[in-house]
Amino acid sequence: MRLGDLAVYFVVRVLICVVQAVRLETGHRWARWLAWLFNDLLKIRGQVVHDNLRHAFPGKTEDQIHALARQMWEHLFLMVLEVAHGPRKIHETNWRDYVRLKEEARLIRLLISPRPTILVTGHFGNFELGGYILGILGFPTYTVARKLDNPYLDRFVNRFRGATGQYIIPKKGGYEQILEVLDRGEVIVLLADQYAGPKGCWVEFFGRPASTHKAIALLALDRQAPVATVYAKRVGGPLQLELGTAAVTDPRHQGVEVAGIRELTEWYTGELEEMIRHSPEQYWWVHRRWKDTRKRRPSRARRAA
Repeated sequence: MRLGDLAVYFVVRVLICVVQAVRLETGHRWARWLAWLFNDLLKIRGQVVHDNLRHAFPGKTEDQIHALARQMWEHLFLMVLEVAHGPRKIHETNWRDYVRLKEEARLIRLLISPRPTILVTGHFGNFELGGYILGILGFPTYTVARKLDNPYLDRFVNRFRGATGQYIIPKKGGYEQILEVLDRGEVIVLLADQYAGPKGCWVEFFGRPASTHKAIALLALDRQAPVATVYAKRVGGPLQLELGTAAVTDPRHQGVEVAGIRELTEWYTGELEEMIRHSPEQYWWVHRRWKDTRKRRPSRARRAA
C-alpha cells in the first residue's frame, strides 16, 4: 500500500511541476479544455452535478444547467492552477496585485480581537488560497481538515497550507485541540457545507433539507465566539481573487439568528447559500450534499394497517 501511495504522490508531484511550468494564460486554456472533456465527453459525476443544479436553480433551462456544470469543472481545474502558482507569485510585497479585500474592516476587528473567532466558509471559490492569503496578511489561523488517506500527499498539501501560518487540525480526533485554540482566543476556520449524516442538524440549503454538523454552533455558543462567513472567490482571470466577509454574528448579543444551535446553523447556512448564488459556477456541485438517509417513521395509516 505504501508503494502505491508513493507512486500516486510521484505522479501528482510531476503534474504539479508541469502546471507550474506553464503560463497562467496557457493553464486557463487547459482548464477550459479539461472542463469540456470531464463534463461533455466523459460526463464525470454528471448525474449528481446536473441534479444538484436543477434543484438549486429550477428556473434555469437545460442548456443553462449544462453550461453552468462545465463552468464548475473549469473552476475546479483553475483552483489547481492557482494553488500551484500562488506560492510563487503572491508575496507580502505584491499581494495587492492579486487580491482585493471587501468588508475587510469587520474581519480585521475579529482577527485582532482577544476573543476566539470562528470563520465559516464552504467549498466555494478558492478556499485553499483563502487561508494562505490570510497568513500573508499576518493573520495565522487554525483550519480543521480531513487527513488525506495518502500520507505523502497529506504532508505535501499541509506544507502548502502551513507555508504562511495556517495550521491544520485533523477533523478526526482534533476536538480537544479545537477547544484549546478557542480558549487561547485564536481563530478557527471551518468548512460548513459537508454532509453530516442522518443525526446532523437538518436545515434548508438551496430549498432542500441538508444535514449540517452541529459542532460549529455548539462551539460558538459554548465559547461565546463570534462567527463570520467568509470567502475567497475569483473575480477575473486566474489568481485574481476577492477576499471578503459576507456576514458576522456574535452570541454575546443574543438575536433571533443565534438563539440556539438550529438558529445559528440556519443563519450561517443561509449566508453561505447567498454567497454561492452570486457565483454559482465556483461551488463544488459534485458533492452529494443533499443525501437524506434518515429512517422514515411509517405513517399512521400504515401503522394501523
